[in-house]
This record gives sequence, C-alpha cells and structure tokens, in this order.
Amino acid sequence: MSVPEISAASIVAKVWRDSEMAILDALYPGYGFAVHKGYPTPLHKAKLIELGATPMHRRSFAPVSRALSLSNSIP
Repeated sequence: MSVPEISAASIVAKVWRDSEMAILDALYPGYGFAVHKGYPTPLHKAKLIELGATPMHRRSFAPVSRALSLSNSIP
C-alpha cells in the first residue's frame, strides 16, 4: 500500500468514527460524545464518573476502568 492509500484510509476511518460518535451522542445525551469523539478527555472522564458507563464503553480500557472505580466510590 502506498502513502496516499494509507492517508485516504485514515480519513475514511476518522469520518466514520465521527459519524458513529454523533449517533452515540443522540442515543446517550449528556456524555458529550459529539464533542470528545470517544477520546479519554477530561470531559469524557468526568461524564463517566458522573453518569457511569454506557453499554458502548469498553470497561477493559484503562481510562474507563479508572473512571468507573471512582464513580463507585462516590456516595
């Protein structure tokens, strides 16, 4: 594969992911998926602690696991 093909595949993947995040944002309002696109930003981590995980969150991913352990410790 050449560099232009790899670059094109990367763009297609990003556009697809961004559209999936917009759908998740509509399904799970309040998490800010359309803003942080699923990256473990401070906003995303705060929302995980505040709201818990959705079925789409990968609990084995360290930032998700840490945020969920913090949310479980909040009275």
